[in-house]
Amino acid sequence: MPQQHFDRLSALDASFLHQEGENSHMHVGAVTIFEGPPPAYEEFLDSIRGRLHLVPRYRQKLTFPRFESGRPLWVDDPSFNLEFHVRQTALPRPGAEGQLMRLAARIFSQQLDRTKPLWELWMIEGVEPAEPGGARRFALISKTHHALIDGVSGIDLATVLFDLSPVPPEIPHPDAPWSPHREPGAAEVIASGGLGAVRAGLRGVTRALGVVAKPGAVLHEAKEAVEGVGEIAWAAMNPAPATPLNVPIGPHRRFVGVRAELRDFKLVKDTFGGTVNDVVLTAVSGALREFLRSRGVRTEGLELRALVPVSIRSEQEQGQLGNRIAAMRGPLPVYVEDPVARLRVVRGGMDDLKKSKQAVGAEALASVQNFAPPTILAQASRLNFSTRLFNLIVTNVPGPQFPIYTRGREMQDVFPVAFLPEDHALAIAIMSYNGKVNFGLLGDYDALPDLQAVGDGIEQALAELVALAKKRGGPRSPASVRSLSPA
Repeated sequence: MPQQHFDRLSALDASFLHQEGENSHMHVGAVTIFEGPPPAYEEFLDSIRGRLHLVPRYRQKLTFPRFESGRPLWVDDPSFNLEFHVRQTALPRPGAEGQLMRLAARIFSQQLDRTKPLWELWMIEGVEPAEPGGARRFALISKTHHALIDGVSGIDLATVLFDLSPVPPEIPHPDAPWSPHREPGAAEVIASGGLGAVRAGLRGVTRALGVVAKPGAVLHEAKEAVEGVGEIAWAAMNPAPATPLNVPIGPHRRFVGVRAELRDFKLVKDTFGGTVNDVVLTAVSGALREFLRSRGVRTEGLELRALVPVSIRSEQEQGQLGNRIAAMRGPLPVYVEDPVARLRVVRGGMDDLKKSKQAVGAEALASVQNFAPPTILAQASRLNFSTRLFNLIVTNVPGPQFPIYTRGREMQDVFPVAFLPEDHALAIAIMSYNGKVNFGLLGDYDALPDLQAVGDGIEQALAELVALAKKRGGPRSPASVRSLSPA
C-alpha cells in the first residue's frame, strides 16, 4: 500500500502523545476575533469542506500497532464527520471578551478524542464590539493536538483555511469526492513499523556514504552534535529553581489574553539593542518577578528558565507536516529590578544560547529517538519535559504582518494557546500579527487563581520599557497594551 495512505509519526510527534496525561493536555491552538457577524454555519462548513483536500491530515486519525511494535500511524478516518470537528456556540449577553477567554479555557480543559482526527474548530457568536456602539464580532477557537502539527507550520495551514483578501479565492476541487482508503490491518501496521526501521537504517547507510564522500563536513557536523548533546546533559544536571509555577496540576485551565503593539517592542529594541524576542522575554521576566514577589518568593539571585521552542525546519521543508522543532532553555532574570538592565541580561543570555549547540544537540537526540522502541521513547519524552529542566514554556511565533480574512471578515486579533506539561502551571504563547503582538497565558485553574496578575505584569513591564525608551529620546510610539480578564 502506498506510504501516504498510512504515515508513521516521527519520534518527536510520537513523544507528544507519550507526554500527554489526564491533567497534561498536549493540544495547542488560538483564539481569533473577527469583525462583523459570523457567516452562516452551513456556509462556513462548506468553505472548509471545499479545502480539506489541501490538508489531508485533517481527515486522518491515529492507529496504534499491537504489542508496541512501532510508533503510531496516521490513517484515513472512514467515519470522518466535519460537523463533529467544527462546532458553533454563542456567548451569553453581553458577550464580553473576558467571557470569550473563559470559554476558551473550558474548551482547552478537555482532551481531544484520540479515536478521531485530532482537531476542533469552534465558531463563537456574540463577541462584544471593539468600540462602544460598534458592531458585534465573532471568534474562532482552534484546537489541534501537538502531534498533528507544531505552531510554526501551523501558520502554513492557516493560510489554507483563511484568505488573503476579503473575496475568497476559487479553490480547484478534486474531480472525485473524497473517499477514505481502507484502514490497514494489524499485519500491515506491524510491517509498516518494520519498514520504517529499514528506511531509518538506509538513511544511516546513506549517512555513512556521505562520510566517505565528504568526511570533513560530516565529521564536523558529528562533533557539533556531540557537543550539543553535552550541553543538554549539563542543563539536566543543573535543575531549574523550584517556584509556585512548578506544582502538580489538574485538568482545568484559565486563559488570559494581553494585547500589545509591535511598534512598542521595536522602539525598545531600537533604543536599547537586542531583538523583539529579547524584549518579549524581558517583559515576561518583569511580570514573573512581580508575581513571585506577590507570592512571597524572594527573587534575589533567582533566574527562571523558559523552554523556548525553535523551528529547525529548513527552507526545503516549508509546508511539510510534522514537527521540526528543537527546544532551548532561555533565561528569565527575575532577580534584576531595573528594566533596561534586565533586557541586557536577557540579550546576553540569548546571544550565548544562539552561539551554543543546544538546538543541534536536541536535533541529534530526536534523530536517535527515531530508532528507539516506543517504551523507551515514552520515557525519554517525559524526561525532556521534566520540571528539572525548565519553569515554563515561552513560545513566540511570528505571524503575517498583513490582514487575513475568513468568508470576507477581517481577523482583528489572535491570541495563541500553548500547553501545560506535568508539574507546570503556566505557559505563555506570543504571536505577532498585522502590527500587533498578542500574548496568550494558559494557567492551571487551581494553581494560578491570580493568572490575571501575570497578564497585568506583562502590560506594566512593557509600559516601563517604552517609557524609558521615550525618555532616552527614541521615536514616539504610544504604549498600547490591554489585558483581557476572564472575570
